Amino acid sequence: MTITAPRPAEARAPALPPARGELSAAVSGRLRGRPGALPGARAAAAADPYGEDLQLALHLCYELHYRGFAGVPDTAEWDPDLLRLRALLEERFEGALREACPGPATPDEVFDGLLTEPPDGRGVSRHLLRHGTPEQLREYAVLRSVQQLRESDPQAWMLPRLHGRAKAGMVTVLYDEFGCGREERVHARLYADLMSALGLDPGYGRHLPAIGAPALATANVMSLFGLHRARRGALAGHFAALEIGSSPAASWHAAALRRCGAEEAARYYDEHVEADAVHEQLIRREVVGGLLAEEPGLAPDVAFGAEATVFLEDALAASVLRAWRSGGTALRLPVEEEA
Repeated sequence: MTITAPRPAEARAPALPPARGELSAAVSGRLRGRPGALPGARAAAAADPYGEDLQLALHLCYELHYRGFAGVPDTAEWDPDLLRLRALLEERFEGALREACPGPATPDEVFDGLLTEPPDGRGVSRHLLRHGTPEQLREYAVLRSVQQLRESDPQAWMLPRLHGRAKAGMVTVLYDEFGCGREERVHARLYADLMSALGLDPGYGRHLPAIGAPALATANVMSLFGLHRARRGALAGHFAALEIGSSPAASWHAAALRRCGAEEAARYYDEHVEADAVHEQLIRREVVGGLLAEEPGLAPDVAFGAEATVFLEDALAASVLRAWRSGGTALRLPVEEEA
């Protein structure tokens, strides 16, 4: 008889989180096997596109394409009623993003703007470097876990939609993101190690109940772009925007962790300081450049993807800093020390 070893905690499918409103309750109920019709167009159109309910409902729908949820059958991924509701939620979310990011910027205009640091050094990474407490570092690690514990998985959806030069550049970047063939160097694994070093449970999806809508939105937009071939240009712009600002921010995060005595946790950000500086050039020149050389009509989509990414990242940073500066927590629920 062969005994299968249990998977590590970070690899297990997460539990379904508590609902945050009508939409997320309906999706959760469907995933639990409860009968009943799902909300329609009117409910989706009335929802706050950046609110807790819609963003959690979208996350639940998207997660079915990644690791799923404990106790939920894999067949739920292609439930036609859930897919119809997801399309309505996506329409509401993307419509709001397009209103907030109307253009008409070119990709280079957006990317060049990201290379200029504000003179007052605003942002979460600068706050953590100068004033961050160990608890704030832990909170931010939790907020980012919904995205970083599946780092680059959403971007991998782009591969079958690319050709030639763009595909070769994307494969080169993703090879680094997925550890260059070494499991211990996979970036999602490094992030799980960071969480463990900070005394946090590194389990995939473990902290979802504590993560609010602004952080969910930064992760959901990746799946919104990645799961649709029609949004391949937006995904390319999104990935470029993330990588352009990543290297400096990573160095500040690493320094903040070391200032608070978390040397081991800094390894994740150390990995990104040099790698992301190289990735920025590869994505901008080869992936985006190669894509637009073949399909120049996608330039507005690339610019939109980058602008939407910046918009959502700025909204998350504003919510986090507002909470910390008022003496509060950036999380919906307190995270107990677990290690």
